[in-house]
Amino acid sequence: MADEEDELQETELSYDQKKEIAKWFLLNAPAGEINYVAKDLKAVLSDEEVYNEAAMDAFPVYNKSHMICLEMPSRAGDVIVSSDTEITENEYIDPRTAQVAIVDHVKQICSKVRPAYDEELPSSYIEEFRSALDAEIQRYVSESYPKGVSTVNCVKGKDADGPGTDFELVVLITARKLSPQNFCNGSWRSVWHIDFQDESQVLDIKGKVQVGAHYFEEGNVELDAKKEFQDSTIFQSADDCAIAIANIIRHHETEYLAALEVAYSKLPDNTFKDLRRKLPVTRTLFPWQNTLQFSLTREVEKELGLGK
Repeated sequence: MADEEDELQETELSYDQKKEIAKWFLLNAPAGEINYVAKDLKAVLSDEEVYNEAAMDAFPVYNKSHMICLEMPSRAGDVIVSSDTEITENEYIDPRTAQVAIVDHVKQICSKVRPAYDEELPSSYIEEFRSALDAEIQRYVSESYPKGVSTVNCVKGKDADGPGTDFELVVLITARKLSPQNFCNGSWRSVWHIDFQDESQVLDIKGKVQVGAHYFEEGNVELDAKKEFQDSTIFQSADDCAIAIANIIRHHETEYLAALEVAYSKLPDNTFKDLRRKLPVTRTLFPWQNTLQFSLTREVEKELGLGK
């Protein structure tokens, strides 16, 4: 009997194990839900130091991967937090306003802004292409994505002062629809890299779209769909390039969204049932309204499949 009790006795996890599990939960939070996860996680951990370290590691990665959009002070504009707009760990450029936002990742706010330095901005030659494309993408986003936000940034060759050199622009589009009171949240993220090749007079276009949706009323169904694209067009004037690129992006994104709608409208009821997360080994629903009764133990780690 004593041996059985010893086997069932909870074994406290180490500091590093708790931190890694906490980071896993934060990084895998659906779009717009990391703060809800963080609140419950903080209560379960009951360890401020572990939580703070996990949050400091996880929030920057989460914010960039989800391309969150933050409003700059004094309504100076919006900045998209992404590896393609990152200047330093906490600084992100908004090329449209030529400002750099200083971001608090854990609070998910822009605390202040500063003017971008000359070396952080593209040359006047590159800016002509960047601003023309930015205007076309803004027009497309305003028509296609309610509350969508976009930016166009130069990520290579920004010092080019005229024809004869290659450079690369990136288009970022992010849109979220958060409705936690209705138990559903969703996001759209697309990244398009445009490589301007002067010698061949070709624009190589590579894109990646990621769609996320989470429905959690009396269940837990999550969609995480990704698709990559490749296309090209000819090197023309700044305005003509902008129109051609925007049309290509519009075509691929519209076609992909239509394909998603068709695919999921045809899913039979039993497929949706199979998508639902199975009950844990306890065969009981998790009591989300009373998470304080739990602590991070090896048994929890085992159930989550995080054990080594």
